[in-house]
Amino acid sequence: MPKRIFITGIDTDVGKTVVSAIVCQSLEADYWKPVQAGDIEKGDKYTVQSLLSNANTKIHENTYALTSPMSPHAAAKIDGININLDNFKEPETNNALVIEGAGGLLVPLNDQMTIIDLIKPKYHVIVVSKHYLGSINHSLMTLKLLHSRGFKVSVVFNGGENKQSESIIQGMTNVNVIGRINQEEKINKDMINRYAQQFKQELSLL
Repeated sequence: MPKRIFITGIDTDVGKTVVSAIVCQSLEADYWKPVQAGDIEKGDKYTVQSLLSNANTKIHENTYALTSPMSPHAAAKIDGININLDNFKEPETNNALVIEGAGGLLVPLNDQMTIIDLIKPKYHVIVVSKHYLGSINHSLMTLKLLHSRGFKVSVVFNGGENKQSESIIQGMTNVNVIGRINQEEKINKDMINRYAQQFKQELSLL
């Protein structure tokens, strides 16, 4: 069975899409973002596509493309839609598949379900952690929730190095660290490919 990797973050805007592109490039995996809220014309699937330089990745359509840049449950109500978990059908592909979540694990999809309910037992979860005031707490809560559900989990740190934060997060959760993305001036194909090669060995072991 080809790899199925779910990318989540400790908050919004922590670099999930960049990490998704890196993993897709490294594994020549397909990409799927089940829920896009806002920026439909310039959504994350287009960003990922623009950053890849391999010929094998296929970009799959969103299950829900919502017009408002807000929590999916609220954006769906504005669009007159009720998000139903039964509608999420994993794309059929013989490639590895990278699935990008929206926001963090407990972002609501509807009145009962959150993003974590999209994660299947067979998925390996990569958590993107970015350093800011409060990020240790957000990282630990995210990792501990995933571990409590029995998921296999790794982490990618994004942004400038903070040894104390990275050390305490890894030490308190015993999480596998794939690597860290530095604060980069430009996010382009060359940058994505550089990290794809750097992370290749760790990603191959997932």
